[in-house]
Amino acid sequence: MAKPGNPSAGRGKKKGPTKGTGGKNRRSLEGRGPTPKAEDRAWHPAGKRKAAQERFAAAGGKPKARSANVNRAPKNKSDDTETVTGRNSVLEALRAKIPATAFYVAQRVEMDDRVKEMLSIATHREIPVLEVTRQELDRMAGFDGVHQGVALKVPPYDYPHPQDLIERVFDDGEVPLLVALDGVTDPRNLGAIIRSTAAFGGHGVVIPQRRSAGVTSAAWKTSAGAAARIPVAMAANLTTTLKELKKQGVFVLGLDGGGDVSLPALQLADRPVVVVVGSEGKGLSRLVTETCDQIVSIPISSAAESLNAGIAASVALYQVATIRAASK
Repeated sequence: MAKPGNPSAGRGKKKGPTKGTGGKNRRSLEGRGPTPKAEDRAWHPAGKRKAAQERFAAAGGKPKARSANVNRAPKNKSDDTETVTGRNSVLEALRAKIPATAFYVAQRVEMDDRVKEMLSIATHREIPVLEVTRQELDRMAGFDGVHQGVALKVPPYDYPHPQDLIERVFDDGEVPLLVALDGVTDPRNLGAIIRSTAAFGGHGVVIPQRRSAGVTSAAWKTSAGAAARIPVAMAANLTTTLKELKKQGVFVLGLDGGGDVSLPALQLADRPVVVVVGSEGKGLSRLVTETCDQIVSIPISSAAESLNAGIAASVALYQVATIRAASK
């Protein structure tokens, strides 16, 4: 007799298959039929896209064809807008007619001549002027950014091709003076080099596509607005670009502490030159070093082991500018 509360008690255990099960399982043996297409499955991403396109078409729109085999590259940070901060940088960007999308000014900002000119330019160009708190500007400027009460939203930097850059200089009838960066990854160094290039009569900066700092908000800030006047070209391969420049009569000078030519004894300054600056840690790469016409060293005191990339470029550009001025 089964005990109360135990419904399974008293049931016999089946051993082996029972009679008459063949017809019952025939459907399962035959399978569920062909697998529906991805676009016919409501839960599948393709099915959701199809449903969205049908809704769009029903509303009077035209569905957009999309290939299932298209490989989309991941979104790059450079696709986002940049925030230029600092009064000099923002003013220079506005003067250069950079297509800004918004101008931010802090509440109760100190109104000097630069701020007044910014407001005038922004109003004339119909750029939205937004008054925000200083805390909001602190957030936009980043951890170590100094905004001085103003900020400007600008589109991603438009890098010209190095060939277009050098041709423009030749077309203007000038002797090219370029700076190329090999492995410089600090945007503040890039900004300082852009500023020095503008100060000493340079025509542009060339950076490689990989392993290099780009023209970000930090570079804009450090350049003190010079990024609006000095073009920064991007090379797919720096070594190949330097070889192409050599074919056009440009001498490639690499900066290195163990160079065979001292900077004061440089004799190629009055000719078309591109000064190549390496990173502080590794210096110039092997392939770039082999491409250089001369390796130039900057004499420094034994109290300092080396110069950072921004200072080294500034010293070299000053020396080239001095020699060129004396030769006129």
